[in-house]
Amino acid sequence: MRAPNRSGAPVTTAASPRELAHPARDEIRLESVLHALSDPVRLRVVRELATAESELSCSYFDLPVTKSTSTHHFRVLRESGVIRQVYRGTAKMNGVRRDDLDELFPGLLDSVLTAAAREAARLGAG
Repeated sequence: MRAPNRSGAPVTTAASPRELAHPARDEIRLESVLHALSDPVRLRVVRELATAESELSCSYFDLPVTKSTSTHHFRVLRESGVIRQVYRGTAKMNGVRRDDLDELFPGLLDSVLTAAAREAARLGAG
């Protein structure tokens, strides 16, 4: 079943509370991905996930926002198709959907991540 998210993009609804809804590859839209990556907190999450050797739990991230705001940011990233979230025990694990993004928008993710790294270096924000 498909239900639109806040930006109007369809998202597959979850079959159970432990299964999270994600858009199928062909439902990922450029404008949703760009919107998700336009926020500094979400971009920070994606930068860390992109360099991680495996999935990272939500609690791994030390974000400068409340827990509810952090949950919102992860949901935006998931519903836009930028990340995949799965439960492993009680932890919600996160990983970048690099294969899907590279197939749909070749070079986009790498370009954004490279630009973000250069900006962080230029501004001294690491």
